[in-house]
Amino acid sequence: MSKAKEVIVVGGGLSGLSTAMKLAENGCNVKIVSVTKVKRSHSVCAQGGINAAMNLKGEDDSPLIHAYDTIKGGDFLANQPPVLEMCLAAPAIIQMMARFGCPFNRTSEGNLDFRRFGGTLYNRTAFCGASTGQQLLYALDEQVRKYEVMGRVEKFESHEFMRLILDEQGLARGIVMMDLFNMKLDVLKADAVVIATGGIGMIFKKSTNSTFCTGAANGRLFKQGMIYANGEFIQIHPTAIPGHDKLRLMSESARGEGGRIWVYGDSSKQIKKADGTEIPCGKTGEPWYFLEELYPAFGNLVPRDIGAREVLRICEMGLGINGEMQVYLDVSHLSDEKKQKLKAILEIYQKFTGDDPKKVPMRIFPAMHYTMGGAWVDWPAADDHDRFDRFRQMTNLHGCFNVGESDYQYHGANRLGANALLSCIFSGLVAGQEVPRYLDQLTHSYRETPSSVFESALNAEQDIKKDLLSRKGIENIHRLHDELSDWMLTNVTVKRNNADLLKTLNKLKELRERYQHISLDDRTQFANQTYAVANQFGPMLEIAMVITKGALLRNEFRGAHYKPEFPERNDKEWLKTTLATYQVDEPRIEYAEVDLRHLQPIQRDYTQAKKIKPKLENIPANLILPI
Repeated sequence: MSKAKEVIVVGGGLSGLSTAMKLAENGCNVKIVSVTKVKRSHSVCAQGGINAAMNLKGEDDSPLIHAYDTIKGGDFLANQPPVLEMCLAAPAIIQMMARFGCPFNRTSEGNLDFRRFGGTLYNRTAFCGASTGQQLLYALDEQVRKYEVMGRVEKFESHEFMRLILDEQGLARGIVMMDLFNMKLDVLKADAVVIATGGIGMIFKKSTNSTFCTGAANGRLFKQGMIYANGEFIQIHPTAIPGHDKLRLMSESARGEGGRIWVYGDSSKQIKKADGTEIPCGKTGEPWYFLEELYPAFGNLVPRDIGAREVLRICEMGLGINGEMQVYLDVSHLSDEKKQKLKAILEIYQKFTGDDPKKVPMRIFPAMHYTMGGAWVDWPAADDHDRFDRFRQMTNLHGCFNVGESDYQYHGANRLGANALLSCIFSGLVAGQEVPRYLDQLTHSYRETPSSVFESALNAEQDIKKDLLSRKGIENIHRLHDELSDWMLTNVTVKRNNADLLKTLNKLKELRERYQHISLDDRTQFANQTYAVANQFGPMLEIAMVITKGALLRNEFRGAHYKPEFPERNDKEWLKTTLATYQVDEPRIEYAEVDLRHLQPIQRDYTQAKKIKPKLENIPANLILPI
């Protein structure tokens, strides 16, 4: 095969840019396809920090403890080899980003500064004030621009992925994309495709995600045969600004710097602690810092799934602010220095509420934030006998890789705060090494693929477009989207039960039928956002069904998946990865074993302030990290 090494990267956030950078370093020609300007990708909204156990605070931290916290935080559902290698690579990733000019906060001595985040007792989170994602994104974009000038990278901004092109052997040979300005469909050809399209927040609509985080790309791939894993595990962030249109993140960094969550107490009410004992709900009329009392070891920095459940429980007991579904997040007591570190998010709060959080407590409530589930991707471990016969981050569709929040790999049943930015960059760097290996073993190039393969894919998308624009039914696509999000928010977020999950699954089937009878108010060919939403809605429904059916079948309480009717984690029956494949009626669900080679499951206890030196077993000596 001619070694042209043409690769398409779909997505312009941290995972997409780190992939593109590494591919270009390795001699590939890269085309980046992004629904928005690369520097407006949703990574720019990440606020709090990026994890790495560099032990600069003298706490005896280590990458192995970081791996332990990540595995335990994910309630032992994550395959452990990729988690271990990510945590081992994290310090070098921080150093790499610092060399690129990322303006991390530093101590008065000039060393990198680190703050605490949830699920750990260590100061392990590097940060850039409260705009870490933006600074990391800009630093990586500068590296990619270097290769752009060299002619090795080309950007297709304001273009949307519509379809993977597969040849007769089932190998990825490019994509069909749509120009979001003139709605023109076109083909891009390559010998490998990397999907880095981020989260699925618009399925729930009222989330902390940007409005272009629809999950449609993975939904389209799912319909083409891609396996979707652990879809039922959705992270609800404990602290977001309530809003009528969407919810806006109030970063964990606020609590990392000493912010406290509270409500006014009511001593006439009792609440049950994790050990089963009951205590009064504070003193009547006085601030009650309930997380600090319920979880004295971790306090306001319990893992996000626990924090979200406790905020909901407090509000359901009638203790929310003025009886509403809100609690206080208070940073007004912090020093001016700490408030300055949080300037970016405090300005966001004041902009959208009119209140000054430097003077009065913020009103917050949990919001859909992240998906731990995503595309199933392979991970041959360093000491597996077939390590170099398989390809890390590759989906079951050969030549199609998947990275970042778009894949399922690193977080198990719950993600630790500040591990997202790390996993995005790490998985991108891994793909940037694995894709050239894949290309080297191909026997023929996309240039030898019959033109009919590309024409057929383009025609299929043209037919979909023609069909959507010609529908003259009674349904409004935006109202259908509202119904989808209402059902998903009500029944498939913090607290779930089988009766409502089954109703939701049936509702999704009803919405899928009604979707066939939409009519578009806008049928023009210029920047037609109504058409774009209508085209995304079908794939979004498929992912919503994966989430809902996976949650319905999993009868246990694990991480972010909470069913009061099944209050215990059930390792005997449910320590397994959910694998969903597309079927016309509803997804087929199967399961795979979790790789536990380094650490056996233990109780997930956050009531004790006990730092330990975990013993992780079977750590291979031949690790080659992708930095």
